Order: sequence, then structure tokens, then C-alpha cells
Amino acid sequence: MALSGEVRTGAPGRGVHFEPDGRRTIGYRLARLVFTSVVGVWFRPRVTGREHVPGQGPVILAPVHRSFADFGFNAFVTRRKLFFMAKDELWRSRFLGWLLLTLGAFPVHRESADREALRHAEEVLRRGQVLVLFPEGTRQVGSGVTELLEGAAFLSARTSAPIVPVGIGNSDLAMPKGRRIPKPLRIRVVVGAPLEPPERSEGGRVSRSRVHATTEELRGRIQRVYDEARAG
Repeated sequence: MALSGEVRTGAPGRGVHFEPDGRRTIGYRLARLVFTSVVGVWFRPRVTGREHVPGQGPVILAPVHRSFADFGFNAFVTRRKLFFMAKDELWRSRFLGWLLLTLGAFPVHRESADREALRHAEEVLRRGQVLVLFPEGTRQVGSGVTELLEGAAFLSARTSAPIVPVGIGNSDLAMPKGRRIPKPLRIRVVVGAPLEPPERSEGGRVSRSRVHATTEELRGRIQRVYDEARAG
């Protein structure tokens, strides 16, 4: 994965070449080691339910989203390489953009439906990799998981990837919206059992109603692991 040499136009992140390479390169291993070491010392994350993440094949990790720091805690859920969407503004810095690509990120433009990011996400799963996708879309507040976007269920239907709910407790206290330096609070992460892809009809299609039903089931499962993570 590399930054394209093309001149960028329009929104930040355009002109970035993304290739969902599942190899754990030396650069990736080093970046991950440094990152997890810093996060591990600062937050001392405690994870339960790692066994629910499949050891191979496509899978969608669907975490609750209460803090900018939530991205980092997914690295403690599995040793598999992770791919995830990150807001396009982060690609304003060439170095940060390179680092994000090395760690498996690709840009998403949040002002509108980003079909390019959706194609990247689908390609990650079709190559049998792990995609981190926040079904709430953006950071939320409060203890309740309300309406979810249907992207996770849609991608699951198209790629047959199971969806694994992830609850993250205390991240909203450690780094609430607007705070630049996080507090060194202990984080608890709870991984739930995988939710199977929506069922297909005899014609091999997945109806909109099934995608919606899967999204509602996912909402309930994320709420349960979030409640457990907060209680811990």
C-alpha cells in the first residue's frame, strides 16, 4: 500500500492508492508493535471474548463508538491484520497518510455516500481479511446504542462475512469528544459471538428487509457487549 504520486484534487484523501494486502510486512509489524505498546501502557486494555473472532476468512468487527481512541482498542481483539475506514481529513499530512495506509486504513468521505470507500471495504472482505466498521457511523454519546447504519449488514450480505460485535467500556471517559490528550484510564473490551450474514432467497438475493433485520439484531448485540464492558 502506498500513497499515489498523482496530484490530489478535491477533498483530502483523494489520490490515495489503497491495496488490501493481507501480508504482515516488517513495516506493518513494527508500526503495530509501537502502537499497541503505547496504547497498552496508557490504557491497560482488558479483553474478553477473543475466541469469537474467526482465525481466518472474512469478518467484520463492529465496535461501539464513543471515542476517537476506539480504533486503537480493536488491535487487541485479534492478531490478524485489520483494515478500517478513517476520515479523509487525516490524509492532509503525507506522513500520517502513509502511516495509516501501513496500518490498513483507507479514507472515507463522510459528507456524502462514499462509493469508493465502500468498494475498498468490500474488496477487503472478498480477500478474506478483517474489516473494522463502526455501525453507528460517527462518535455517539450516552449508554444506549440507537439507530445503526446498514453498511455492516449490507457488506455482510454481499461477502458472506460474519459480523462480530465489540463493546468498549470507559473510552468515552478516557477521551471524550474535544479532548486532545486522553486520560490513562483502564479500558475493558468485550467481544461477542459472531452474527451470521443475512439469509439469501432461493434466487440467491438478500432482501432489504433481511438487511434491516440483521442491522436490528446487530444493534441489540452491540448493546449487550457495551453494557458488559461498561459494567466491568
